[in-house]
Amino acid sequence: MEIRYNYVVIEGNIGAGKTTLATRIADEFNARLILEHFADNPFLPKFYSDPEKYSFPLELSFLASRYRQLKEELVAQDLFKAFTIADYYFMKSLVFASSTLDGEEYNLYRQIFYIIYGSLPKPDIYVYLHLTPERLLKNIKKRGRNYENNITKEYLQTIQESYFTFFRQNPENKYLVIDVNAIDYVDNENDYNRIIDTIFRKDYPVGLNMVIL
Repeated sequence: MEIRYNYVVIEGNIGAGKTTLATRIADEFNARLILEHFADNPFLPKFYSDPEKYSFPLELSFLASRYRQLKEELVAQDLFKAFTIADYYFMKSLVFASSTLDGEEYNLYRQIFYIIYGSLPKPDIYVYLHLTPERLLKNIKKRGRNYENNITKEYLQTIQESYFTFFRQNPENKYLVIDVNAIDYVDNENDYNRIIDTIFRKDYPVGLNMVIL
């Protein structure tokens, strides 16, 4: 299959299966894989136990680590890989900050974000895996990370709304929102192939594109 993109991002809410899908695509199509190093963030468990106290240092630490990783990995060239695929993009920082920060903290964070955002290469396409909060909670519980036990349906709904706000406010990018509530692309080969066809065998205009599988 001919790959029409040089740089693909798989995005989605917490528990959407971003890493699983990006990793399998990278393995199958000889792509360079960029995975977020979220497990190394010392503020993450603290944030889930006390969001009000730790939201600002958490978001600043993610901003710095995501920028550093993407800047280093996207600049480096790998001539032996067909394309690059990542399980997150820098916009994730603003999406989550808009849900956790208020007032002056968010305004300051937003200014810093857009200064940095303009210096990073943009993906050819953003793929967003859309699941209901109920499905996301099931996936989160299944993977069994203790620090995620306090995640609520309301928080996931807020994150989802923040993603779509970003899409609307930045219409110059190509977004592909795939509703995957009715399929299981992890354990069902046919469902996985449907996602591959949706991403790679069709062309989409700039802006927001939505597909239900």
